[in-house]
Amino acid sequence: MAISLSKGQKVDLTKTNPGLTKVIVGLGWDTNKYDGGKDFDLDASIFAVNATGKVGSESDFIFYNNPKNANGSIVHTGDNRTGAGDGDDEQINVDLSAVPAETEKIAFCITIHDAEARAQNFGQVSNAYVRILNEGSGAELIRFDLGEDFSIETGVVIGELYRHAGEWKFSAIGSGYKDGLAGLARDYGLQTS
Repeated sequence: MAISLSKGQKVDLTKTNPGLTKVIVGLGWDTNKYDGGKDFDLDASIFAVNATGKVGSESDFIFYNNPKNANGSIVHTGDNRTGAGDGDDEQINVDLSAVPAETEKIAFCITIHDAEARAQNFGQVSNAYVRILNEGSGAELIRFDLGEDFSIETGVVIGELYRHAGEWKFSAIGSGYKDGLAGLARDYGLQTS
């Protein structure tokens, strides 16, 4: 039975699931009736950050054009350009036992591609969620449904896996960014042109 989280909640992942090393992080979303008639392309982006809260290098920014971190312990499985259908729209495989020691936190974000040009925002997105699955059994362990409390934002930090006292935990964040991927990249220490 999955643990369903509310915004701001934190939960143990490895402590309550002894021996768990490989997880799948599934992200999903739908667009609603106020979509303005243009195609939506939402993207999952992952920032593997160190103790300063910043990425150590560009390889710690994982997305469809850089599908894995330097040692391959965090892998984005591919871009879904439409969000059509049921289930996860994009997935990330994480081998918790192989994540580099300097990575203290793995932030999972959803952004809207070309949001400004298409006049799109998270007010037009519904049913967004993040869930953590046991890769071995396929069992859903944790789920966080984002809710509908966004309007002008074009990017969201939906949740974070983080280390605490030698164990991995998950935090339901649900924090929006009105300047989308550029704002996220800036805050996580990437230089944007």
